[in-house]
Amino acid sequence: MNGSKGGRGRRIVLWRHGQTAWNVERRFQGSTDIELTETGVGQARRAARLLAALRPDAIVASDLKRAAATAAELAVLTGLEVAHDAGLRETYAGRWQGLTHEEIIERFGEEYAAWKRGEAVRRGGGELETEVADRAAPVVQAHADKLPDGGTLVVVSHGGTIRTTIGRLLGLDPRSWEALGGLTNCCWSVLGEGVRGWRLLEHNAGTLPEPVLGDDD
Repeated sequence: MNGSKGGRGRRIVLWRHGQTAWNVERRFQGSTDIELTETGVGQARRAARLLAALRPDAIVASDLKRAAATAAELAVLTGLEVAHDAGLRETYAGRWQGLTHEEIIERFGEEYAAWKRGEAVRRGGGELETEVADRAAPVVQAHADKLPDGGTLVVVSHGGTIRTTIGRLLGLDPRSWEALGGLTNCCWSVLGEGVRGWRLLEHNAGTLPEPVLGDDD
């Protein structure tokens, strides 16, 4: 998917939501609608101050509570309205959802190992990563297409969805998407528009290294 129309210099900031209780417990959230913890709200407020300095032109977010609440902190500082889109939700993972990392390995060990090898796996009977990209990347591209020259779009979503969206927008083979490391809560990645399309300018920015607690690690 080519993001360039004559090198208009647009940017896309893909921002992962703040911490939830299930992140701390290492429970696979998927499309389950889990709220931010107090720590997560604090993370969102801190990150929002940094992102507001980029003077974004638009904000689009997953409609799940943890992403919507994160986006709301940036909206307060920028005065922008948040567009919510279910296409930006986290990967639906069926029977994996609600299970801890250890429980998934115990009950679905072969499936988990195949996923980690980069095979196309319906985790828990849910979505393929390519299917997540099929629904999320066009949402991001459509909002980016509305930006003015040099404009910045902030996309507030989830670790797995952000990974697949970056992979798709960069034109990477799905088997290599795992090479994009997971995002820490409330960290972000930045895509910039070049002559030949989108380029990855920053990845997992916004903090000193911390453990990645999420569905995509």
